[in-house]
Amino acid sequence: MKLRSKLLTVVAVTITGLGVAVVPSFVASAAEACAPAWSASQVYVGGNVASYQSHNYRAKWWSQGDNPATHSGQWDVWADQGACGGTTPPPTTPPPTDPPPSNGTKMPAAPYIYPGWGNPPPPSTVMSATGIRSFTIAFVLASGCNAVWDGEGGLTGGAHASTINAIKAAGGTVIPSFGGWSGNKLGPACPTAQRLAEQYQRVIDTFGLRAIDIDIENTDEFQDHTVAGRIVDALKIIKQNNPGVTTILTFGTTQSGPNADGLWLINDVKAKNAGVDIFTQMPFDFGNAGTNMYTATVNASEGLKNQLKQTFGWTDAQAYSHMGISGMNGLSDTGEITTVQNWQDITNYAKSRNFARLAFWAVNRDRPCPGGGLSSECSSIAQDNWKFTAISAGF
Repeated sequence: MKLRSKLLTVVAVTITGLGVAVVPSFVASAAEACAPAWSASQVYVGGNVASYQSHNYRAKWWSQGDNPATHSGQWDVWADQGACGGTTPPPTTPPPTDPPPSNGTKMPAAPYIYPGWGNPPPPSTVMSATGIRSFTIAFVLASGCNAVWDGEGGLTGGAHASTINAIKAAGGTVIPSFGGWSGNKLGPACPTAQRLAEQYQRVIDTFGLRAIDIDIENTDEFQDHTVAGRIVDALKIIKQNNPGVTTILTFGTTQSGPNADGLWLINDVKAKNAGVDIFTQMPFDFGNAGTNMYTATVNASEGLKNQLKQTFGWTDAQAYSHMGISGMNGLSDTGEITTVQNWQDITNYAKSRNFARLAFWAVNRDRPCPGGGLSSECSSIAQDNWKFTAISAGF
């Protein structure tokens, strides 16, 4: 996302299958029967039922390591099905001996918010107005091979940490975004995949995160295959050490799907069995102000789907479930306009295909200023406050 490089001097923009078996879905036959006991190491998907401390819990989406007793709130992964006792009768047919095909990780929509740029709004204001419950936080950059927030000297004590704490206090979740278009990035700064993974891990541990987004762009990361390969290697280490953490790669695209660098990246993930969960394309900045952004986004996404099918041997449904869209609301860097109706159509498309992720750049810009030119704090089009965010919440 290039807008930051035009407005600031030091700024930046902004994952294959999980490779693990998914438990079969057992449903208690009566209120007093307990499902199989929850296991911290087991993968659960939506509809699976597990018991913990004499209660049955039903998973709403993919989960691993999330204790049902502490992750069963309104916006959390488990739904409390009530007290249980006794034992669960065996299923009428035995579970399959082979794991089912890999499926992706459906996440709540998480538009980007940038605490260090563009008159950032209070997260609680946006959350209460729109129903959004997750944000992608931009950006983690580098001071040497050390993770720091953009414009700050570390990870804690600044605007980014305060924003994360405010989102969590309001019942939300966060995803940090590493990298972007400009600024000093960890990919080039860290000389080995191990050291790069250590910095990813620092951020995960500091904020207790369940997902990370690597926004890989520009000549220093996306087009430098040595650095891009190092990032893939580091993500493989993260997935091996944190199987419950969702890994996301975000990168640019053509109107027909991944360009040569995108294809290289996807193939490298496959060759290394890196376990990247979600591939998110950024379908904007195509260079033609008259582009129909809904059509361009669908065409780019279908191109990515076809490439993932070819590379990983997935079905259409499996490919979609490993895909994301990260758009740009309103006026783009190259003069394209994504209207409110475009974004509603894009969201409907992504939801109907069961995409794993939906985001846009950025909540800071989700305010009206029609005809105002490219701006860091408004969309440059006529709209209601937070309209793109409210639409995204329906994903």
